[in-house]
Amino acid sequence: MTSTTSAEPTRRDFLYVATGAAAAVGAAAVAWPLISQMNPDASTIAAGAPIEVDLTPIAEGQDIKVFWRGKPIYIMNRTKKQVEEARSVNMSNLPDPQTDQARVKEGHDQWLVVIGICTHLGCIPIAHEGSYGGFFCPCHGSVYDTSGRIRQGPAPLNLAVPPYAFVSDTKIKIG
Repeated sequence: MTSTTSAEPTRRDFLYVATGAAAAVGAAAVAWPLISQMNPDASTIAAGAPIEVDLTPIAEGQDIKVFWRGKPIYIMNRTKKQVEEARSVNMSNLPDPQTDQARVKEGHDQWLVVIGICTHLGCIPIAHEGSYGGFFCPCHGSVYDTSGRIRQGPAPLNLAVPPYAFVSDTKIKIG
């Protein structure tokens, strides 16, 4: 029994290869938009991206408000007196006990970074207001101290601290 194989490609071989290549390109052309539409769009990616904030223009005793993921973020440069007052609070008097040291980064005690949304019903509190000089929610009267801890009112929890880190002594990265 003898079999003859041709080393020369035939016209039929060319048609097989061309048909296979066309099918592969066609499948990729159909699959690419289907897979691509599952990715989030650029505005969604930008809304959740980390932001960097320069702290140099914030004088002692002042605060600024920036937005991250559509939420207001208060960055407060507290005075030494405010830091001392926040640290001298008796924890048993707080509805949501948390030390001031746990709410700030070590070595950067004067910088308080909190999400400016009241934990009661989601209103935006006003900074440097209220009987403790921290934040006051005008909607239902919740009062937070200079560490963002709830002191009076219906709010059940302290103002949340977003994930942040110091990139340098004068710059933080939120998110």
